[in-house]
Amino acid sequence: MEMESASHEKAGLLTRLWTCLKPLPGKLVSKVAGVARKIKKLGQDDPRRVIHSLKVGLALTLISLFYYSRALYKGFGDSAMWAVMTVVVVLEFSVGATLGKGLNRGLATLLAGALGVGVHHLASLSGGIGEPMLLGFFVFLQAAASTFARFCPGIKARYDYGCLIFILTFCLVSVAGYRDREILELAHKRISTILIGGATCVIITIVVCPVWAGEDLQNLVALNLEKIGNYLEGFGGEYFRTSEDEECKDDKSFLQGYISVLNSKGSEESLENFARWEPGHGRFRFRHPWKQYLKIGNLTRQCAYRIEALNGYLNSGFQAPTEIRSKIKDVCTMMSLESGMALNELALAVKKMTRPTSADPHIEKSETAAKTLKTLLKSGISGDTDFLEVIKVATVASLLIDVTNCTQKIAESVHELASIAHFKSVDPTVSPEKSQLSQVKLAAKVDCPQVSITVRESSPSSKESGNSLAPTAVPRVVL
Repeated sequence: MEMESASHEKAGLLTRLWTCLKPLPGKLVSKVAGVARKIKKLGQDDPRRVIHSLKVGLALTLISLFYYSRALYKGFGDSAMWAVMTVVVVLEFSVGATLGKGLNRGLATLLAGALGVGVHHLASLSGGIGEPMLLGFFVFLQAAASTFARFCPGIKARYDYGCLIFILTFCLVSVAGYRDREILELAHKRISTILIGGATCVIITIVVCPVWAGEDLQNLVALNLEKIGNYLEGFGGEYFRTSEDEECKDDKSFLQGYISVLNSKGSEESLENFARWEPGHGRFRFRHPWKQYLKIGNLTRQCAYRIEALNGYLNSGFQAPTEIRSKIKDVCTMMSLESGMALNELALAVKKMTRPTSADPHIEKSETAAKTLKTLLKSGISGDTDFLEVIKVATVASLLIDVTNCTQKIAESVHELASIAHFKSVDPTVSPEKSQLSQVKLAAKVDCPQVSITVRESSPSSKESGNSLAPTAVPRVVL
């Protein structure tokens, strides 16, 4: 009986063990397939990542010749490892990042190597007792001074890596020279291998499928403008949609595009720093005004912050009372739509490096609509409506006016960039197809067939005197 009981327990244990182990192969295959899909998607999202990986492999293979070739190894010895380390550390994704790190490492190595040799020679004159004391003093002095210099914003942004390499190389040359009397040969080998590794990285990153940080910065700024513009083009229709309207089944992912704009400051500053290291290439001249892209990016984020506030009212499900909505719906929708179309035109101008003249008509229409909305708000639109509901509507209107002002500032910054960077001019005449498309968009967003707006134009004399309110003509523009 005891033997049968033990046999049954053993069989039950094996059954449970088999039950646990049986699904493991399937889970393993599923895990491997999931990782493969992620890797494939990573490469498809940006094929340049695959090319960069191949470039790193190529650079390390070439530098490994210092070990594979007997002649090269005899010339440099174990110092050839510094060339391999340089390739691993310096070769970055973009040309600007590689040039920045390469020049930082090369110049810092030259300067620190020369200074280390000089300090070693000076310390050797003080005798056997004074030499280590003097070397220690100089190591402390340069390390403290270099580390403190890293706190300066200008040095931190562009030369932080160079300061680190300066500290490392100076210590290696000066301290190692205390035991190794062939200090000049030691410094020569290490500096030579580092310069060879850095030069290999720079050549490969420029010659083999270069990735320019300047182009990435330009595309990022243009994409952010486009996301904000798409949101504004669709905001009016979404906010003033009533419960009786048919539910829109279109993709509304554009309403979330502004979120990535809020977090783009770090990427823009990093790309701008890398772009300043790059030489003139393609349409980008030497000393291209990269700082202006940061200015446009900051203004775009200010606009995105206001859009975030607008999105809060959009997601709250609050609808303005019918009486108030009928008064401000058309002008608010037109103001949002024209601002969005202007931002899309500005994004296209930044991307194609053309003067943004096509955005000016949209800017003027949005400003005119903003003035009309201000007049409506001042004249009183509440009637017998609850005061709290009026406040919500007035807040949305005020935010739209702020967005219009931000759009105007962005347009001015893009015009300034076009002037400084010498963007090419395009025919300002709007084609009939484009004009018709603009009218179709406006008609789709605004319910009323026509909106008559009075525009006040100032005379040249009034502009010169600073009085821009003196009217000379009152044309009626029918949209």
